Amino acid sequence: MTPQSVPDAVFHTRVRNPDIAGDNPFEWKQLSTGDVFAGKRVVVFALPGAFTPACSESHLPGYERLHDQFAAQGVDSVVCVAVNDAFVMFQWAKSQNIQKVFMLPDGNAEFTRKMGMLVDRSAQGLGMRSWRYSMLVENGTISKQFVEPGLRDNPPGVPMTVSSAETMMDYLLHHHQPRSV
Repeated sequence: MTPQSVPDAVFHTRVRNPDIAGDNPFEWKQLSTGDVFAGKRVVVFALPGAFTPACSESHLPGYERLHDQFAAQGVDSVVCVAVNDAFVMFQWAKSQNIQKVFMLPDGNAEFTRKMGMLVDRSAQGLGMRSWRYSMLVENGTISKQFVEPGLRDNPPGVPMTVSSAETMMDYLLHHHQPRSV
């Protein structure tokens, strides 16, 4: 089986611009899949949504806490993807005191849909959201993926058993030989 590449997608982000005056010194910046992954070793974790309980209490904080250990394993960036817009992702990171994890908004769900991870959560009033998963991406190629079991529309909840920061760290420490990037 040939390794899968991350799909081409556009992420609509907001970045600080020191030349903009006022209370909101940010401007739109589009990032492509290439901008995020090309020539880099990236740990990605995707989750159903900002401010939701499991995502806020354990999933995001775990990756923030282990960020420096990921860096020590040759990981260039740790990226959180959610089907939320840039404003929500920014405020969520701020509320959680996230300093190191890169918050990547997939507001149009383009990346999530192309990954085959978009699920309908309308039974909870959430609309279309990402399933919970994590992956190691090396120069745009997915070398390992941990997908939570039971991928389906309108589950009663989304488990967090295999996509944790600790699982990814264990994989990097004990099972993975890095590819040259």
